[in-house]
Amino acid sequence: MTNAEAVTVTNKQIIFPDYVTGFPKESDLKITTTTIDLRLPEGSTSVLVKNLYLSCDPYMRICMGKPDPLSSSLVPPYKTGVPIIGLGVSKVIDSGHPDYKKGDLLWGLVGWEEYSVITLTTYSHFKIEHTDVPLSYYTGLLGMPGMTAYAGFYEVCSPKKGETVFVSAASGAVGQLVGQFAKLMGCYVVGSAGSKEKVYLLKTKFGFDDAFNYKEEKDFSAALKRYFPEGIDIYFENVGGKMLDAVLINMKLHGRVAVCGMISQYNLVDPEGVHNLPTILYKRIQLQGFGVCDFYDKYPKFLDFVLPYIREGKITYVEDIAEGFESGPSALLGLFEGKNVGKQLFVVARE
Repeated sequence: MTNAEAVTVTNKQIIFPDYVTGFPKESDLKITTTTIDLRLPEGSTSVLVKNLYLSCDPYMRICMGKPDPLSSSLVPPYKTGVPIIGLGVSKVIDSGHPDYKKGDLLWGLVGWEEYSVITLTTYSHFKIEHTDVPLSYYTGLLGMPGMTAYAGFYEVCSPKKGETVFVSAASGAVGQLVGQFAKLMGCYVVGSAGSKEKVYLLKTKFGFDDAFNYKEEKDFSAALKRYFPEGIDIYFENVGGKMLDAVLINMKLHGRVAVCGMISQYNLVDPEGVHNLPTILYKRIQLQGFGVCDFYDKYPKFLDFVLPYIREGKITYVEDIAEGFESGPSALLGLFEGKNVGKQLFVVARE
């Protein structure tokens, strides 16, 4: 873009003022307005994008905590006073990078703002080549959550036909896909969720063999024994705490646990302990934490796998879409109260 064509526009941003302890509040995120030139400086190798959809993900709560030098978190803490960083779907406005041109679509890390200038690094962004599916899917099904479900289930858990699979937070962005992948493998799948509506979705829309509302269960271990009288082969872990404790004593010999997240612990000042750890030894359980960033080299393979299922209607995906930039803070914080049904995101602009 030449200087003669340069245009300055307003740019709304969601700023992170200070680090958070306990449950975050909407007042912990501030909406401000600045300006931005819709052209890059001469010689820049960055990409200027207009953000279309921004993703709300549980890991973002970890980024809100005060930096801890002893922490080994997968994700760095947010910087204060600047827009928070998350995943989004964006359209290129101007580019100094040889791989991107004006009008291209991409998904990856961007600021929570209307326009972002991004510096491309390995696996930080992916060009969107398939537009016969909803663009919003690249915040979920065809983005980080989809890749997380694929890597965690197939690469970490090594499933076999006929095995028993339990998925916690099963109606969320990742869980709903793990359950469907497991059914495609011929597994028996049960999920847990936090409302009757979500349980109904699991059984009627996502094809789970059964599901239960954990809020209605006084004894998680007894509930799991009902659904898995012979034990659990694979547990896809999204919540941690008391549920993980109950699962461990219900695992089969040589069971596998893929630790994807622990959303029940993210807002606690003192995380809950797990008491049944000796079971890992006694039952020779493989319990493995993983980060999707370790598997992004398999993203083309994932697309080859999942796109035909989407087009054939064999995989379905539920999104919880909030409208408008100002809806961002409440959409994100709703995750930690279980308000979302399906993948939570918000619309910044349709085009």
